Amino acid sequence: MGFIRDWVRSRSLACDIFFGNTELMVLNRSYIFILLLVVSLSCNRGDSTKTNLTISAAISLKNALEEIKSGYLNQHPNISITYNYGSSGAVGQQIEHGAPTDIFISAAPRYMDALEHQGLLLPGTRRNLLANRLVLITSRDDIQDIQDLITEKIKKVAVGEPRSVPVGGYTEETLRSLGIADQVAPKLVFAKDVRQVLTYVETGDADAGFVYVTDARQSSKVKIVSTVSDSTHSSILYPAAVLRQTANEVQAREFLSFLSSESAQVIFEKYGFLVHSSSPRQ
Repeated sequence: MGFIRDWVRSRSLACDIFFGNTELMVLNRSYIFILLLVVSLSCNRGDSTKTNLTISAAISLKNALEEIKSGYLNQHPNISITYNYGSSGAVGQQIEHGAPTDIFISAAPRYMDALEHQGLLLPGTRRNLLANRLVLITSRDDIQDIQDLITEKIKKVAVGEPRSVPVGGYTEETLRSLGIADQVAPKLVFAKDVRQVLTYVETGDADAGFVYVTDARQSSKVKIVSTVSDSTHSSILYPAAVLRQTANEVQAREFLSFLSSESAQVIFEKYGFLVHSSSPRQ
């Protein structure tokens, strides 16, 4: 009998909630709404993922960009950043072949030009971000001047591969401008990027080499023999742009703008870069 009585009461309560008792029905609906809202918020929080930006950049930017990354992620916890470093020519070719990239930062305009001519840049985002200086370095004490390159005491000169490494292109222009290209040519040791040039000189595998001043400043094993005159080569500019293929346009634009901010410029200057004032090209 007790079982039947409890069953009747439960049926009565159910009818009150869904058919008869308006007050209980309103309370029930309110409870369900709140429950669904809580569940929805919990699901959204659990399903949220960070937006990952892939940034392909000239390897000469590595130290500065890593420091900038730390500060940026502290301010934007929902962003993650993956850097792809290399020579600008090699990185540019990766992008041409479809490598997923949100932002490209080159150490020479010509590699950015190639992507722009193929329609791979997001219109209106290209800008000249930085500038740099070319220097001759050595780990020896008896090399004092750039003209020493044509003397017998120098057997090997490390340079970047001119066709794919920007610093190699600037070096080639300089040697031609100074009229010593033919004399130095037999001594050249080609490197895949500017950091390899630096390593060759640090280890003594080359007697001297041409790198950016920003790279020379990162090493205690080499000294700057000469800062090359800007008049002997094309301007060393670092153009940057968002790629048309990006699936994260808003976030990519925001990060590119941040690279031109005062806080980022302070970091670039600390590593020896020259900040280049430039508005995005339309």
